Amino acid sequence: MADVLHAILRQADSGPTLPAAKDLDVEYTYAELIHEVSTVAAGLAARGVAEGDRVALLIPNSVDFVAAALASLWLGAIFVPLAVTDPDARLATIVGDCSPTVVVTTEGPDGPPHSSSALPGAPLVSISELRATAGAHRDVVPELARASYAIYTSGTTGTPKGVLIGSEAFAAAVGSAAEALGLDRATRTLCVSPFHFDGSFDALFPTLITGGAVVIRPRDALLFPRTFFNAVRDESISYSSFSPSYLHLLVASPQLAMLADSSLQMIALGGEACSAADLTAAWTAAPQLRIFNRYGPTETTIAVTNLELTREMIAGGVIPFGIPHAGVEFFLLDDDGEVVTETGRVGELYVAGNQLMMGYWGAPEHTAEVLRSDVVPGRTTYRTGDLVYRDKNGLYVYVDRADRVVKRSGVRISLIEMSESIRNFDGVEGVACVLFDDEGKLGIAAFVVCATSTTARDLQDAVRDVLPDTMLPNRIVIVEELPLTGSGKLDERRLLADSGLEVLRGAAGSEATGT
Repeated sequence: MADVLHAILRQADSGPTLPAAKDLDVEYTYAELIHEVSTVAAGLAARGVAEGDRVALLIPNSVDFVAAALASLWLGAIFVPLAVTDPDARLATIVGDCSPTVVVTTEGPDGPPHSSSALPGAPLVSISELRATAGAHRDVVPELARASYAIYTSGTTGTPKGVLIGSEAFAAAVGSAAEALGLDRATRTLCVSPFHFDGSFDALFPTLITGGAVVIRPRDALLFPRTFFNAVRDESISYSSFSPSYLHLLVASPQLAMLADSSLQMIALGGEACSAADLTAAWTAAPQLRIFNRYGPTETTIAVTNLELTREMIAGGVIPFGIPHAGVEFFLLDDDGEVVTETGRVGELYVAGNQLMMGYWGAPEHTAEVLRSDVVPGRTTYRTGDLVYRDKNGLYVYVDRADRVVKRSGVRISLIEMSESIRNFDGVEGVACVLFDDEGKLGIAAFVVCATSTTARDLQDAVRDVLPDTMLPNRIVIVEELPLTGSGKLDERRLLADSGLEVLRGAAGSEATGT
């Protein structure tokens, strides 16, 4: 499979009347979905979108998002998912960086979620306006190597970075997931993760390329477990994909017993570390459930492993994430840059193969820092920053992060970006973002030195205007100084102790593996 869109088109040709996608407003067969996609593509073309252009999608989880993303691919354009919950300042930064030809949005009961004044230089157009555009449908761009989408992640430079994914990497990741999970035309998938998060693509696109049906519910509604369980029952859902944090929410729900006699056969987890207790609780409630663990940084396209877990595999509390997909290679390097081959020995993971990103949008210097051709002879590798080891069964196991990018609730967060965002406020003289144990979970505390009488509440309100909710610190603490250790490094333990916070147990970086 060379191209995700063309794989979906082939499913529409062979099974036009099969159910393809539905949300609370519309329900499409494959023929109807492709007609919608071609119509939206014509609307985009009429507004000047051409091959290689960026199309920003400011659309919540919906069939509209699916149609707009596929319409962008139809024209050979690059779709850029945006979070409708992000503050205007962050959206403006991303839009300013990728310079989309248009920003596609939806018309809700109160109009678009953001105004054109919040996104200067990028014309907003609603999906309904695109749909109503007069004009002939455009021919689909042939299958060829090109960029498919760009996902903006938390940036280690203090600003978000656009991870540019090529069509071949996209197809390889989606095809490998579909094969590992055994998806087919009988699959009915409930999409849970937000579509601006690339982990959601492991539910959406593998289902569509195999002729299955995707069922989409509003993200906010799915934060209530009853909505998930009711959707599984009412829509005969057989597969879903989400973060381990969401699984924890489900297993804590009194409705968990509904899974016992449900149609749900498989779930795939990714974005952070799994809990053996939560896995066990899920299997106890639904013994028929097959659970897959996934791993993959955004820069390696969605996920590079899909491992079916067993009770025996997690008996010791250590949960592996598997082996790389076909076409992907893993290399572990020690501190001296030597390849680690011994079982059980920890090294930093480098990934090579057909799922590597094309690079960071407009940032060749940052791309060169992580896409390296001088580490493993004859290979271009991505430096993940993850410390892992290979167990006696040949499966890879995550240990920790080697840098200061962390995962919280499945979302990758740069402590540098968080610190820099707070540092920009008037009166702020110093900032240190430190991890702490928040009742057994990863928490982030921002310690701030202020020259004015600014309060922690003032800063909390200000930070909400520039960072999305998923990237806010758990605590903001005003301090007189940022203490240093004898070696001149920030004394994080003292900051935590003085504020009554606990050191994060067993981690110096991330709580999780990550997409």
